[in-house]
Amino acid sequence: MTEAPQPNSTFSRPTFFILTGIPGLVGVQAWLTLVFGPMYLLSLLGNGALLAVVQTDSTLHQPMFLLLATLAATDLSLATSIAPGLLAVLWLGPRPVPYAACLVQMFFVHALTAVESGVLLAMACDRAVAVGRPLHYPILVTKARVGYAALALVLKAVAIVVPFPLLVARFEHFQAQTIHHVYCAHMAVVELVVGDTGANNLYGLVLSLAVSGIDILGITGSYGLIAHAVLQLPTQESRAKAFGTCSSHICVILAFYVPGLFSYLTHRFGRHTVPKPVHILLSNIYLLLPPALNPLIYGARTKQIRDRLLEIFTFKKSQF
Repeated sequence: MTEAPQPNSTFSRPTFFILTGIPGLVGVQAWLTLVFGPMYLLSLLGNGALLAVVQTDSTLHQPMFLLLATLAATDLSLATSIAPGLLAVLWLGPRPVPYAACLVQMFFVHALTAVESGVLLAMACDRAVAVGRPLHYPILVTKARVGYAALALVLKAVAIVVPFPLLVARFEHFQAQTIHHVYCAHMAVVELVVGDTGANNLYGLVLSLAVSGIDILGITGSYGLIAHAVLQLPTQESRAKAFGTCSSHICVILAFYVPGLFSYLTHRFGRHTVPKPVHILLSNIYLLLPPALNPLIYGARTKQIRDRLLEIFTFKKSQF
């Protein structure tokens, strides 16, 4: 393992970085695999099952379920982009990661996070149209438009996240090779840079506020329209049914944005008051908890998916 440089020393761009894990928890971090390992397993099984059900059941080839499949694919990719390396670092200790692979991971983590936020906004808009204008829903929301929206979200994420690795790649000198983190987070790598990192910090701040802020405003506006439409319904039963169709989506939104905003605020404004191990744990929970919970939430609260899964398991059980 490369020795730590002296405080005033610098060296050229390294061929690899060393991910050390969670500072201050080195002695016990192997036990954290008992937390993050099951999260990743749930992500693989749950999202894989959702994708398989939507793909194989033609009755689920509708905009609402296609958006759900898009969310499941994003969750599966996001969890896989960090979980294998994270578990290896926690269980086996510090691990080297090639410089190029570190930048690639940085890109995918941030891009997939942006895609997930956009998919949640698209799902909120879908529910707003379904509840507010149910008669026009089949005309306004089609499978083709869902496909175009998914493609637009991917292209947007690529366009806005590509500058992250490029802004890091422009630096030629670093203070150290050791990243005190479990994956190649943008700011964790920037902390090692020798030079003016103002552009990196500013772009990260602007991007976080723009992407998350706009999506949160859009989601809030959509649910404002939903609430207005629901309150106009004539009976208590119809209002409860309309709110019930949106409750699972609200749970998914909370599971994604609450840990994410808390992690972001503690990193930006509480760096001197919130211990670094807490911040790193929050960032891992933010990236792994929603992919693990989303399939459980939708599987439990979406009748069509729940019934289809029960049919599959009942059929397999009857074969034995």
